[in-house]
Amino acid sequence: MTQDTTPDIDLALFGALGDLALRKLYTALYHLDRDGLLGASTRILGLARQDIDAEAFRQRVQQALKKHVKTALLEKTCLERFIARLDYLQLDFATVEGYDAIARWRQDVERPMTVYLAVPASIYGDICRNLSASGSLDEQTRVVVEKPIGYDLESSRQINDAIGEAFPESRIYRIDHYLGKETVQNLIALRFANPLFGNQWNQNQISHVEITVAEQVGIEGRWGYFDKAGQLRDMVQNHLLQLLCLIAMDPPSNLDADAIRDEKVKVLKALKPFTQETIGRDVVRGQYIAGSINGESVPGYLEEEGANTESRTETFVAMKTEVSNWRWAGVPFYLRTGKRMPEKLSQIVIHFRQQPHYIFDPDQRDLAANKLIIRLQPEEGIALQVLTKDGGLDKGMRLRPGPLHLDFNSAFPKSRIPDAYERLLLEVMKGQQYLFVRRDEVEYAWRWCDQLIEGWKARDMPPRRYPAGSWGPVASIAMITQDGRSWYEDY
Repeated sequence: MTQDTTPDIDLALFGALGDLALRKLYTALYHLDRDGLLGASTRILGLARQDIDAEAFRQRVQQALKKHVKTALLEKTCLERFIARLDYLQLDFATVEGYDAIARWRQDVERPMTVYLAVPASIYGDICRNLSASGSLDEQTRVVVEKPIGYDLESSRQINDAIGEAFPESRIYRIDHYLGKETVQNLIALRFANPLFGNQWNQNQISHVEITVAEQVGIEGRWGYFDKAGQLRDMVQNHLLQLLCLIAMDPPSNLDADAIRDEKVKVLKALKPFTQETIGRDVVRGQYIAGSINGESVPGYLEEEGANTESRTETFVAMKTEVSNWRWAGVPFYLRTGKRMPEKLSQIVIHFRQQPHYIFDPDQRDLAANKLIIRLQPEEGIALQVLTKDGGLDKGMRLRPGPLHLDFNSAFPKSRIPDAYERLLLEVMKGQQYLFVRRDEVEYAWRWCDQLIEGWKARDMPPRRYPAGSWGPVASIAMITQDGRSWYEDY
């Protein structure tokens, strides 16, 4: 995983005028170009259904860059160089007619092509089949696909089978953008490069683990998609389970892609299945009602534009689960994710066990445990909460908690923290798969989520209501409180 020179590629971007492309992908590619990390001859072919010419497409991309790139970083020379890389092709993705234009665009070009599918997973199969039938693929072509892949295990298998007919697993890159975040990369370094943590990373030293991914936004006009998916499929099945795997996995033999992914699969296999009893006790589904965020009133889920007022789709999930293996036996993992939360927050909290013998003020005993807080957003950083003596002659041996804090923005003030998509796109160009999700990972994650969804159906229980701007249903607090614990929200 050394930083070698980035090879030249042709990038064929399907869904080139969609929100993901305009908001994230061109911005990431521009920053790579600005940092000298795009091959000099790399080209980008935008593919979409809209009937516009290449010049109009370039103008749309330029407008998006001016909107999403900080003005100080939007350099004229670099912008002109990047825009000159762009070309456009109108295409109906569902029919093979027109796909031969991709091969003509690449005529007499020897560099490899990467196909990026920034489109709904339901049409991945059509695009892959049409690319293959039109002769647009060769043995070097890679494909990048966004998660979640499918609606359940069966649909996931169907989609992966269709992709696999055109591409071998070694050339399929399934993106989970959380894996490209700087802090997630540092989690690997933190665990496996530091004996201080590596030697403590087990059930003997860790009492429990929290993973929270909270969103302030609602469904942002995605009712048609989200109401069919819900928060479990949209967030738990990919983002939260990937974070859990990185926390819980055993040390890989090396940093090769399959060595890391083999260890993550072992975690997914070891996740404790739910029963009807544990679903009722250890899982909470919620749906937001009208409330207030940052002093502004916001509608409830059933009041959103285009809403089905009878919907039982969850916008919040909290659960307690376990990893049934020697390292983690008896250690609960508390997962929580929801929309219309008080703040945008993604963090992991590792709670270490208390000392077996406590000698300080009995009233402060609940403080006497260290916590490792790993913040993914909004500000990426790592903090270790430790206890020290409170200052002053009148305090005696009173304790006070305080963080040993690494804030990436403060620690590296001259370095811009790259967006996750920058790192992921760079690794695709270099042919590195260690940040991407293998097919068996996807399927084991779906298998675990499917049994939970089936359990919900069997219980036929509607989601619990919670006001927008709160931390979810009261039952989610009761779930962790019954174990004598509480959610950690103070960074």
